[in-house]
Amino acid sequence: MFDTVVVATDGSESVERAVDVALDLADRFDAEIHALSVVDASQVDASPQQLREELRTALETTADAALATVEERTDEDREIETAVREGRPASEICEYAREIDADVIATGTRGRHGENRLLLGSVAERVVRTSPVPVLTVRQLDPMGGDDAETETETETDGAGAGAADADA
Repeated sequence: MFDTVVVATDGSESVERAVDVALDLADRFDAEIHALSVVDASQVDASPQQLREELRTALETTADAALATVEERTDEDREIETAVREGRPASEICEYAREIDADVIATGTRGRHGENRLLLGSVAERVVRTSPVPVLTVRQLDPMGGDDAETETETETDGAGAGAADADA
């Protein structure tokens, strides 16, 4: 079903679970795994001219570190292809998927720039809208013991009712 899986990463904590899901998917289907990190060209272009090269280098270092983290999480016996690109993240992710004939893209719902967004992160949203292949969006669980839906359900089950859950919100 899946021969080639792409996981898009920026190294943020919210992408960690997407990496795990992508690696698991690749293991289950014995698929190739590709990890991609994109240096956002708009960040570089928006910076003062004298700082652009320094910023580009810093962003490339961050991208390399994100890919190294994915490689560390990959089983020793599994090969992984990694790539760093520069451009608009959603466009580059979709273009990369086309180039390698990917079957699915896995991405976190929020990255470095969307940590405070309430809905799907802007990059993930654009990937979903423009991808040539199915996109698996993976939400990070709340580090305090589960995601919001699980927490609310547990509160109601414990007899506190919906009112207690609403009061905490």
